[in-house]
Amino acid sequence: MLVLFLILLGCEEQQNQNNDSKAPSKTGSYTLNDEQLVENPIKIGFAMDTLTEERWVKDRDLFKESVEALGAEVEVMASHGDDALQIWQAETMISQGIDLLVIVPHNAESTAAIVEKAHSAGIKVVSYDRLVKNAEVEMYVSYDNEQVGVLQAQAITELVPKGKYVYIGGAETDNNAHMAKKGVFEVLQPLIDKGDITVVFDQWTKDWVPTYAKENMRIALDANHNDIDAVIAANDATAGAVIEVLEERGLAGKIPVAGQDADLAAVQRIVEGKQTMTIYKPIKELTKIAGELAFKLAKGEGIEDLGEVVKVNNGKMEVPSILLSPTVVTQTNIEETIIADGFHLKGDVYLNRDK
Repeated sequence: MLVLFLILLGCEEQQNQNNDSKAPSKTGSYTLNDEQLVENPIKIGFAMDTLTEERWVKDRDLFKESVEALGAEVEVMASHGDDALQIWQAETMISQGIDLLVIVPHNAESTAAIVEKAHSAGIKVVSYDRLVKNAEVEMYVSYDNEQVGVLQAQAITELVPKGKYVYIGGAETDNNAHMAKKGVFEVLQPLIDKGDITVVFDQWTKDWVPTYAKENMRIALDANHNDIDAVIAANDATAGAVIEVLEERGLAGKIPVAGQDADLAAVQRIVEGKQTMTIYKPIKELTKIAGELAFKLAKGEGIEDLGEVVKVNNGKMEVPSILLSPTVVTQTNIEETIIADGFHLKGDVYLNRDK
């Protein structure tokens, strides 16, 4: 009986070995199956803050297009301003075996936890458009957000060199909002020191929600008996909210208003004379570079050919960064900028009217 048992045990082990040799097995980024070595596609996770604004839908679609053109796959998740949800979504993508994580942080500070979790799994992280603070991010790709604020303030101070200013900021949790504000006040501060300009209202907009921007603008006008000379808003959504309040009080088009992002509604307001300017940041250029950057980093390749790399401090390290240049858009250059680039169609911008 003992001899018979040993013979049967040996047969079972041999059968298991034969079965194992036939099963597919992963080796790095390759799958070995039927004696053929097949490379698995690179998988990029894209953890977004929101898709409620026009520009972020463009970012999602163009980023996917850029990455997929390189033969990689993209998994997109948006947390809609929920910090805990964004962390959970990132953890989910990490557990699903992504090769690299690209993140648009809602909260610049709390998303440092996401970077730590990714690194624990051997996954690199690229900070897209907004910088993750206090974390060892591999790369940051964006437009020069401080320059955005500089351009906004320069455009408005040329029109209103003296007077009462209102500043409607972005979300306090967004590092970009801080950088843009820094740029604005680089221009305003010398004029404030001279006594030419007085900033009579300066407030953040919680989570970039236009409703809060509306409330802030009403407070600013009430406190100053509608006597305001200029408004700088952190983006076009907040600028739109400001202009709605100005319309309620018969002031739309009478007070210069700055925004950024070149949203279609904002450009239409510029044509109508209700908004003074916006900042155009060609998203296709940004997503193309971000897609190529993510792909190369995921494969362990160099990124020297993607553009000049500068360093941006995030509170923990000097993050290697690629920063693109923004462009001012006013009534005078709409056609040679956003329309020429195909960012918006001429018929949509001018509502099918003659220029």
